[in-house]
Amino acid sequence: MALTSPPTSSLANPLASPLASPLAFWLLAALGALLLPWHAQQDGLTLAGLAAPLAEDADADASAALGQALRHGRFWFWPVLLALLPALAGALPWLPRPSRARLLLAGGGLGLLAIAAQGLAIGVQGWNWPWLATLFGEMDDRQFGLGLGGTLATLGFLVLLTDALALRGLFRGDRFIAGSVGLLALLILVFTAWPIGRLLSEMLAPRDALGPWAALAERLLDRKLFSLACVTQPVGCGVVWNTLLLAACSATAATLLGLAFALIASRTALPGKRALRLLTVLPIITPPFVIGLGLILLFGRAGLVNQAADALFGWQLGRWIYGFDGVFLAQVFAFTPTAFLVLIGVVEGVSPAMEEASQVLRASRMRTFTAVSLPLMLPGIANAWLVGFIESLTDFGNPIVLGGSFGVLSTEIFFAVVGAQQEFGRAAVLAALMLVVALGAFAIQRRVVARRSYVSLTGKGDTGLPATLPPAVRRAAYAVALPWAGLTLVVYAMALAGAFVKVWGRDWTPTLDHFRRAFALEWAPDGGLLFTGGAWHSLGTTLLLAGIAAPITAALGMLAAWLITRQQFRGRTALEFALMLTFAVPGTVMGVAYILTFNVPPLELTGTAVVLVACFVFRNLPVGVRSGVAAMSQLDRSLDEAAVTLRASTFRALRTVVLPLLKPAIVTALVYAFVRAMTTVSAVIFLVSAEYEMATVFIINRVINGDYGLAIAYSAVLILLMLAAIGLIQLAVGRRHLGRRATPPAVGRA
Repeated sequence: MALTSPPTSSLANPLASPLASPLAFWLLAALGALLLPWHAQQDGLTLAGLAAPLAEDADADASAALGQALRHGRFWFWPVLLALLPALAGALPWLPRPSRARLLLAGGGLGLLAIAAQGLAIGVQGWNWPWLATLFGEMDDRQFGLGLGGTLATLGFLVLLTDALALRGLFRGDRFIAGSVGLLALLILVFTAWPIGRLLSEMLAPRDALGPWAALAERLLDRKLFSLACVTQPVGCGVVWNTLLLAACSATAATLLGLAFALIASRTALPGKRALRLLTVLPIITPPFVIGLGLILLFGRAGLVNQAADALFGWQLGRWIYGFDGVFLAQVFAFTPTAFLVLIGVVEGVSPAMEEASQVLRASRMRTFTAVSLPLMLPGIANAWLVGFIESLTDFGNPIVLGGSFGVLSTEIFFAVVGAQQEFGRAAVLAALMLVVALGAFAIQRRVVARRSYVSLTGKGDTGLPATLPPAVRRAAYAVALPWAGLTLVVYAMALAGAFVKVWGRDWTPTLDHFRRAFALEWAPDGGLLFTGGAWHSLGTTLLLAGIAAPITAALGMLAAWLITRQQFRGRTALEFALMLTFAVPGTVMGVAYILTFNVPPLELTGTAVVLVACFVFRNLPVGVRSGVAAMSQLDRSLDEAAVTLRASTFRALRTVVLPLLKPAIVTALVYAFVRAMTTVSAVIFLVSAEYEMATVFIINRVINGDYGLAIAYSAVLILLMLAAIGLIQLAVGRRHLGRRATPPAVGRA
């Protein structure tokens, strides 16, 4: 009997991959450089615009890189075109592997460097740096930002470069891993590191007669930042200490509440659990000022609770809601849903087999919970706390509404940016302090979680049932979560009541006029339907952009989580830190950084839908990453390793084995990304334009004008739309099926 050699696995040949061959990506780079408009076109992408580079009399800014170099004398495009030659030689399959790696490395690396250099060196007024004018002479020409041609060429050269690294044995010789790391690194560099670096460079901006370093020292030593006068006097502390205290308290309270709700939703037989689960995520789908308004109506000087306390007991509760207490309460409302979304998949993923083994060994239910279940939930708890801590650091809406004289870093940054003096240097220093605090919290969280293994989902069958909660734990969860759910209902009832009365706080006559003004529909004379309400345009734009951003955010988040937890490569820790950068910067600061960066070449994105989608994706990406990391920590590596051993490619193992087990994390990423894109205000308030107006900006403008009724009516419609969207996301993604018994015994009673 003849013996045949087994087929070669995808790991044996780096180019045996579900991805297209290197030649296909060379063609992509060539298409962008030789045939398509290199620069962005004022009228957008049209068939006429795509054909313009082929015309004999094509305008320079409508030409491809080849046309600009040949016909218009723009010599700075020749390095880009020359990089195609070694890349083509390396993409051909018959050369030896070392030679192909060297050629692809030279072509891909030279192409990327040439694109970056020519894009940064020349702007709309000629050379960007004086030394270039000295070297090449003054330039009367100019160029605009990258368009379709430049983007496709960049992607093509990037993949050719990562293919070269895989051929040289890096990333285990796997093209998919190398390409994924390269894509994430490029996106983080362009949409995170570059804008933040551009903003932080303002720290050294001279101030009055002070030089760069003296100005930096003065900004850092400002007493308003680090003052500890509150320890000995009845005055406020510095904003740094205020921010740390508020973030630690809010994150801890939100994590405990999120854990209580997750345990109730997955481990008890409480009637109405579905409604409670829906109520848990309600604050996350609410425009930011609604909770603040509800709390003011309840606990403000003229609030119902204060009036009742005065009438019944003669108590004067005063303005306690304005300050630390009010901001803390509002933040716990706002961040508990995020903690719940991170924790619910982790709680459901704890292996019942381990809990049953503990009980077989005669451990009590409390002992099983504290020694088995709770430790396996630690990655989720730590990740939920980290997300809550950073969210509190960067929160702007709640402190600006309820903070009063209690200053925090985010509001100080806002006033530095929009104040009369517009001190970008001070804003940059405050943003740098916030980054240091956030990254310090991230490092501590990694130390805590990295000490133990938390795997609870393996390749073995698991038909166990979740252990019954100990009575003490169940009662504690009920005692914490149920009153909070009741308070949530009251706050929302108070806030949303303003949509159905004529004048907020004065004329409580029932009316639907606010909804009519926002969402009026009329029939045109020709029988067509006219959207005459003032809110339709912003609503359509917001739904479209959020619908685009959410799947991109989820896909990148799961890919990044898989790379961080499953792959070993140089720079993995740096990649993980970089993914958290935008989450550690206030939305207002990120918006200003995007304006400074993307208002000029090489990427002129301000005023377009692209800059809004990019802002949504990279602001919300860290939650998807942390949720994926927490869920991935419970999956045994043997699952995807077994698929690769059976000659599945890395991409196929990820798609068919890992992703189906990450459905709770995928739902978390999709829901969070969609609703945050729908409700964010601070990150986009500087980025919107007349063509792309967002719902939250429309609402905040109504609030500024005192039109609370229309603003809350719009918010109510947004809440209903987002609830429907969450249901559709859950339906589309589905549930994770772990092969456990479907009929549970009686568990904890309400």
